[in-house]
Amino acid sequence: MVESTTLIEHLERLVPMGPDDAELSDGYVLVQDGRIGAIGSGEIGSRREGATVVDGRGLIALPGLVNTHHHFFQTVTRALPAAQNVRLLEWEATNYPYWTRIDEEAVYATAQVALAELLLSGCTTSSDQLYAFPKHTGGAVPMVGAEVEAAKSLGIRIQATRGAVDVGAGDPTVRAAEFIEHTDAILDSMQSLIAQFHDPSEGAMVRIGLGPNGVTVCTEALMRGCVELARSSGVTLHTHVAEIPEEAEYCAAHFGMRPIERLAELGWVSEPVWMAHAVHLNDADIAMMAAGGAAVAHCPSSNMRLGSGAPPVLEMLDGGMDVGLGVDGSASNDAGNLLAEARAALLMSRLRRPDKLMTARQALRMATAGGAAALKRGDIGSLAIGKQADIALFRPSGVAAAGFENDPLAGLILGSPARAAHVMVQGRFVVRDGRLTRVEEDAIAERHQAVVARIVH
Repeated sequence: MVESTTLIEHLERLVPMGPDDAELSDGYVLVQDGRIGAIGSGEIGSRREGATVVDGRGLIALPGLVNTHHHFFQTVTRALPAAQNVRLLEWEATNYPYWTRIDEEAVYATAQVALAELLLSGCTTSSDQLYAFPKHTGGAVPMVGAEVEAAKSLGIRIQATRGAVDVGAGDPTVRAAEFIEHTDAILDSMQSLIAQFHDPSEGAMVRIGLGPNGVTVCTEALMRGCVELARSSGVTLHTHVAEIPEEAEYCAAHFGMRPIERLAELGWVSEPVWMAHAVHLNDADIAMMAAGGAAVAHCPSSNMRLGSGAPPVLEMLDGGMDVGLGVDGSASNDAGNLLAEARAALLMSRLRRPDKLMTARQALRMATAGGAAALKRGDIGSLAIGKQADIALFRPSGVAAAGFENDPLAGLILGSPARAAHVMVQGRFVVRDGRLTRVEEDAIAERHQAVVARIVH
C-alpha cells in the first residue's frame, strides 16, 4: 500500500457516484495511504498540510471506470478482413485458426495493449476471460499468469477469469478442438490459479474468477464443478449467456428450456455470478436473475458489431439487477474505451426504448458503481471515505468540448470519448497528462506489432 497523502483540490466537478447522486463543484479528494481520506467541496483546511497538492481546476473527477467483460488476447486479430462483416458463429470460425497460435508472449503483449487502452480511457479495474490455451503452451496457469504480470506492469487492477470449453473433449472433429479441455484438468488448473494469484482481501489488485464459456459448450459436470469450487474458495463466477438467438434454440433442443433456466438448474443464477451479454432475455429471465442476485456485463459495441441485438438493460435496472459495462473482445469491438462503451450503451438503449430514454448519468453509473457491483467489489466503483483511491480525471478541452460548459459531465458521454488526463489506482498515478507513467505506450504497441506479424501475417 502507498504511504502518502495527495490532495486534489478545486475540481470543476466531483462525481462520487454515491447513492445520493451528488455532484460537487469546487470539489476536493484527499487520498491517504491508497484510500479516500476525505471528500467534499471548498477548502479542506489544515488537513492539506503535508499533502502533495494537485490542481484540479478544469478537471472532472469520477471513480475509476470498471470493465466487466473482455478477452485481451483478441487484440491480435483486430479488424481481420474476413471477420469484419459476419455474425458471431462465423466470426469465431474465422478467428480460431489464428488464436491457436497464441502463447504466453502473445498473451502478455495483447494484455498490455488491451489494459493500456483501458487505462487511458479512465478504467482502473478490468475483468478478463481467457479461454484459449493451445496445446503447445504451458496451459492455463502460465497463460493467465502472463496477463496478471501485464496488469502489474501497468498498475491496473485485474479480475482474471479462467475461461473453459469441455464439450467434445478428445474429439478432433469438434469445432475449435484445440481449445477443448478435459473437465478434471480444467477444475485442477482453476484451483491452482486461485492458490497462486487470488487475493481475497479488501483493495486486492489481483483476483481470480471461474469462467466456463457457456451452457452450449460446457458440460454439466464443469458448470456444477465451478459452482462447488467457487463456493469453497470464495471466488466469483462468470459466463456468456443469451448472446444470440441460436443459443436459445440449442437449449430448447438439448435441455427443453431457455438458457437462463438451464443456468438456474446448474446453480448459476446466484449472487457470485455475473453474465456477459444477456441480449435475448424475457421478463421471466430478468425476474429469475434479479431474485437470484446474478449481475450482467452489458457489451453494447460488440453486440452491435456482430449484429447480436440490443439487450433489455433498462428492464434489468428497473428489476433491481446490477449491470456493468464491458468492451468485450478486442476483435469483436476493436476498441477498448469505457467512455465510448457508456456512450454506446446510452444510444443503443434509446433505440430499443424510445419511450424511456437512458440518461448520460445512468450510463456513467453502469461504467463505475454498476461495474463494481457486478464484479462483487464493494471497495471500488465510488468515491467515499475508506474506499480505494481509484480516480479518473478528465479535462474537457478544445473544439470537441466546446459547448459542454452547459453540462460537463453529460458531455463526457454525449461528446467524443476523451482520453483521461490523469488516472490514479490505489493512490498511485498510473496516467499523468494523458500518458502512461510506468510503460512507454510506443513500446507496448511495437511489441504487439511483432506478435501480430508472427501470428497473423
